[in-house]
Amino acid sequence: MISFLHGTLVEALPTQVTVDVHGVGYEVLIPLSSYAKLPPIGQAVKLLTHLAVREDAHVLYGFMTAAERDLFRLLINTVSGIGPKLALNILSGMNVTALRGAVAQGDIKALAQIPGVGKKTAERIVVELRDKIGPAAAWEAASTQRGLSPADQRVNDAVLALMALGYKQPQAQEVVRAAQTQLGPSATLEELVRAALKRLAG
Repeated sequence: MISFLHGTLVEALPTQVTVDVHGVGYEVLIPLSSYAKLPPIGQAVKLLTHLAVREDAHVLYGFMTAAERDLFRLLINTVSGIGPKLALNILSGMNVTALRGAVAQGDIKALAQIPGVGKKTAERIVVELRDKIGPAAAWEAASTQRGLSPADQRVNDAVLALMALGYKQPQAQEVVRAAQTQLGPSATLEELVRAALKRLAG
């Protein structure tokens, strides 16, 4: 299994790149979300990869972030009827945060607007991924849409951290807000999480 490629970016198209690794050129298919994050041609690049083995070819799919690759693998391994090509298309049509939010909120209409994804496929994505995405994704997506100040962003990140530990969103939000009131708007993320956990424990 090829986990990643680290080399020189030789060619970059919106859906495909070529990376020179010690004199060997690797052709890698990418989503548009990764294309936007690529360095200039001739610069060093690290792509996280997924190798798909078919009877007629070995195909490398590449991603600039772990979140993109994780969601790609979740789509092809969990949702019936979605292969690597369609999964790449889905990631090209919607960024990771928006996609996770659409799944968590059951927004079939938004998913169905992605080219190649009809209503039935959108419904399957929601049904088969919702439990795996979790409520934190909906909270994260809604927070991104609001456009937060730095202080509110730290509150948001602290809430997500508590939700990752298993606390419910309303409870997490309440204790983090209380911690911010106690510590002030300049409190760091670590301070907010520590103070919130102290409140929950005590």
